[in-house]
Amino acid sequence: MWEQIRANRIRSMMLVAAMAALLLLIGYFLGVAFLGSAIGGLIMALAIWIVMTLVAFFQGDSIFLALSKARKIKRDDHPRLYNVVEEMKIASGLERMPDIYIIDDPALNAFATGRDPKRASVAITSGLLQKLNRDELQGVIAHEMAHIKNRDVLLMTLCGVLLGTIVILSWYITRMLFFSAMFGGRRSSGSGGGQAQVIILLVGIVLMILAPILAYLIYFAVSRKREYLADASSAQYTRYPEGLASALEKLGASTAELKSANQALASMYIINPFRKKGKAATDLSSTHPPISERIRILRSMAGGASFADYNAAFSKIHKGGGSVVPQSALAGAAAVGLRAAGPEAAPVEPEPGKVERTREVSDLMWRMNNYRTITCDCGTKLKVPSKFKKANVRCPHCGRINPV
Repeated sequence: MWEQIRANRIRSMMLVAAMAALLLLIGYFLGVAFLGSAIGGLIMALAIWIVMTLVAFFQGDSIFLALSKARKIKRDDHPRLYNVVEEMKIASGLERMPDIYIIDDPALNAFATGRDPKRASVAITSGLLQKLNRDELQGVIAHEMAHIKNRDVLLMTLCGVLLGTIVILSWYITRMLFFSAMFGGRRSSGSGGGQAQVIILLVGIVLMILAPILAYLIYFAVSRKREYLADASSAQYTRYPEGLASALEKLGASTAELKSANQALASMYIINPFRKKGKAATDLSSTHPPISERIRILRSMAGGASFADYNAAFSKIHKGGGSVVPQSALAGAAAVGLRAAGPEAAPVEPEPGKVERTREVSDLMWRMNNYRTITCDCGTKLKVPSKFKKANVRCPHCGRINPV
């Protein structure tokens, strides 16, 4: 996989340089329009670029996790999830166990972040934990592990923070231009300065509108191959392509939109988190390959679960349309057989059903939000928030008064 890792490093530098050029262009205009010196604006933009790049490299993952309202959990919080992540960590060959985060949201989604495999995290929504069985959950976690191993997470972390910087700067400068022209234009309306200010305003507005669009195009220019390759890796790690295919079906059919999602994070998720209200995800996504296509490729892997099998399935779906897996991964790759559904070893506990999974995740969310559980004599479990001030609480079922 060294070809993909090297390609991602080169692509990271190219994308960071392209976004830096956009920032410098904004800085140049800022200097001309407000500072009276293009050099001053360029220096300011360069300083912002350096600071934000350092922030992205050292704290980008923390920023994204905070924006997503993700909360870290331990093994005792959700043993089943921890066990699945641990299994996929071993299967992927990662040296360190990624930190696990939960996003309290009914939407079905997940993403990985971190600057390198030694400092990486996997975040999944509570809705995904409720809806997916073990095989499907393995497929999703394995997909995210592949992003960590291939260094995709560093690329998206760097570009996401820089994208946000360009968008915010453009927003503020556009408003500065508007108010400057509006109030400044009145003072110089009797001279030729008014026309000059109008021209500066128009040029500035066009630039500030185009800059975020160009930044988004650069951001989404990251090859879709990284998603295909992560799917291929998931199939190999789990030896069960149907697990991820079934999970993608459920994710695509979900109508819930992730509340904490933003455009800077969109391409980091396993599927695009944005959709029309009440509508399922569609194949029209600039950040990800079509969901239906990804599912068809996975379900066409009849012969095995190796990269070669995925590449053959990809070529079949695309009617001979090239290779999606690097040659280094195909050359001398050993055959990987498919396994049957279910855990390979006898599970310590039986696989929970839909009701059990819902209760399991619900209890986890209550605990994470510091709710106390009081069991009434009738068997009803009462959830009491930490800020509850009364000394007693009435059971809604039997009417008993329970001390808090």
